[in-house]
Amino acid sequence: MKVLIIDKMHESIQPLLSAIGVQVDYQPEIDRNKIIETISAYNGIIVRSKTNIDAEILQHADKLQFVARAGAGVDNVDLEVLNKRNIILLNAPEGNRDALAEHCIGILLTLLNRIHLSDQEVRAGKWDREGNRGVELMGKTVGLLGYGYMGEAFAKRLQAFGCKIIAFDQEKKGFGNEYVKEVSFEDIQKETQVLSLHIPLNKENRALANKKWLSDFKQLEYIVNTSRGEVLVLEDLVEMLKSGVIKGAALDVLENEKINKLHGLQQQVFEELIKLPQVVLTPHVAGWTHESYKKINEILAEKIQNLYFKK
Repeated sequence: MKVLIIDKMHESIQPLLSAIGVQVDYQPEIDRNKIIETISAYNGIIVRSKTNIDAEILQHADKLQFVARAGAGVDNVDLEVLNKRNIILLNAPEGNRDALAEHCIGILLTLLNRIHLSDQEVRAGKWDREGNRGVELMGKTVGLLGYGYMGEAFAKRLQAFGCKIIAFDQEKKGFGNEYVKEVSFEDIQKETQVLSLHIPLNKENRALANKKWLSDFKQLEYIVNTSRGEVLVLEDLVEMLKSGVIKGAALDVLENEKINKLHGLQQQVFEELIKLPQVVLTPHVAGWTHESYKKINEILAEKIQNLYFKK
């Protein structure tokens, strides 16, 4: 088993894979052209977000048995081509679900309690207690759209805050338990005050959360997005925030995360977004902790071992 690693990963990846009998070729600096030139020599490839593993690359991958995504999302992998070629896709949502859940709690509480704003004011010598009066999470209805590893991990942590937790998942049924109530999408729209997105980026979900879609939520006040930026239309969100239809947003992801290379409408929307005090922004780090960096490796190594090396 010969595996090419094309992204920088925690140093544990090579010894973990070597220990189960995998020959590792660690090339985090490799470019796309070189990947295409050399991919035919490998049985597996491990990628984070460096490049799309698409038809152009896969047509040269004569020996490829699996693609492993070092993380949860797999939107940079062409699933249709993988299925046609009978190439297995592995990912590691178990590795960063705890990190993401904690981050969701952090940015939501930051938003509700104006922590990001009051910190800046105190540093500037301003002591404004009344202006920074917070909003309690207790008693609010939190709606989770998507209830995979990430949604479930967030729900487990939310239960300590005395809020009502409801969830809808298009692909998953029968998951309700003592702390989360499984509901219909119509109920999510009717009851949700705090909406948290935990859905994958695909054709159906791209730009799903637009103005019309969000307007159908009867009680929506706050939105949290730690899934993918392309799921939520920023132009529409900015408009709704400025008008007060939505009170606040906590965003770990953006439609275009190359924020120093924006142009046209994207640049205009971004400039409006960052001026809004009722927005908390982080740079796609919700699942990206020192611990998850290593855990992802352990999960992938275990899955590769279970597939190819366990007797």
